[in-house]
Amino acid sequence: MPTDVHQHLWPPAFVALLRDRGVPPRLDGWTLELPGEPPYPVDPADHDVAARVRLARADGLDRALVSLSSPLGIEYLPPAEAAPLLAAFHDGALALPAPFGVWASVCLAVPEPDTDGLRRELRRGCVGLQLPATALLDAAGWARCAPLLDVLTALDRPLFVHPGAAPPAEGAAPAWWPALVPYVQQMHASWFAFRAFGRPRHPGLRVCFAALAGLAPLHGERLVARGGGRGGERGRVDPGAFYETSSYGTRAVDALVRAVGIDVVVSGSDRPYARPVIPDLGAEAAVHALRTANPARLLGPSKGVRP
Repeated sequence: MPTDVHQHLWPPAFVALLRDRGVPPRLDGWTLELPGEPPYPVDPADHDVAARVRLARADGLDRALVSLSSPLGIEYLPPAEAAPLLAAFHDGALALPAPFGVWASVCLAVPEPDTDGLRRELRRGCVGLQLPATALLDAAGWARCAPLLDVLTALDRPLFVHPGAAPPAEGAAPAWWPALVPYVQQMHASWFAFRAFGRPRHPGLRVCFAALAGLAPLHGERLVARGGGRGGERGRVDPGAFYETSSYGTRAVDALVRAVGIDVVVSGSDRPYARPVIPDLGAEAAVHALRTANPARLLGPSKGVRP
C-alpha cells in the first residue's frame, strides 16, 4: 500500500475560521499570515479536495496522511481560540475521501494535556498524533507531553514530530529562511531530546520525525566522540524511530540510510509545500521499503485510510 505520511489539506470550514481571525495565524483571502514568516500566497487548488485526490492517485498512492500544519501555531493558541479550529480541522479531514487519512492534533496551551480529546480523535479514525517539534525540544517538553504519549502507546498508535512555528526573524530574511533554519534546528533538537529523554520514558512508542529529523542522526560519530554513548552505539538502530523524507532527495536520503538503515525511512512529500521525490537508491526494493513496507510498520496494519 504505497503511502505518503506527510501532507496538508485544509477543509473548507477550517479555511473559513482562519479568514474570520483578525490576527495571525489568519488568511486574508488566500494570503496566509503567520507571526514568524512573510505573507504566503496560497494556491486555492492546493486545498481543492477533488484536485488533491487526483494528485494522490497520479502519485500512485493508496494512503496520503494529512495533518494540521504546526507552523500555523494553532496548538499554542488559547484554548478558546484553538478549540474551534482543531474541531473544524478534525471534522473536515476525517470526512475526506480515500486515499486520505489524518494525524490528530491537540491544544498545548493548557495546564494538562487533553488526553481524553486525543483518545476521542484516535477512536474517530485518526492514525496517530502530530506534535510540533517545539513542544519536544528538551526533557521538560517530553515530560509534559508524556501523558499524550502514554495514550499512543496504550492504543498502539504512532507520534509524528513536525516543525513548529518559526520565531520572528530579526531583520530581513529570504522567504526560504524558516524552512531551512528554525525548522531544521527544531527537528535536530527534538531528535536528540527524544534519544536522551523520550525513548527511555517511552520504550514502546513508534515515532516518526519529519524532514529526516533535520539530519540529526548523521551526527552519530560526533555524539560518540563527545561522550553521548559507547562506541558500539553508533551503528545501533532504533526500530521504532522513523524518518520522513519531505524536501530531501537522493543524497540526503542515501546518507541517512547509511546512518540508520533502510528499514526506518518512510516516504513523505509535505504537499502542497513541496513535491514528492522518489530517491534513486539503486534498487526497486528500496523504493518499496520507503513507500510501502516501512509506513506499514510505522502505522500498524489497516490504519491510516478509510475504505
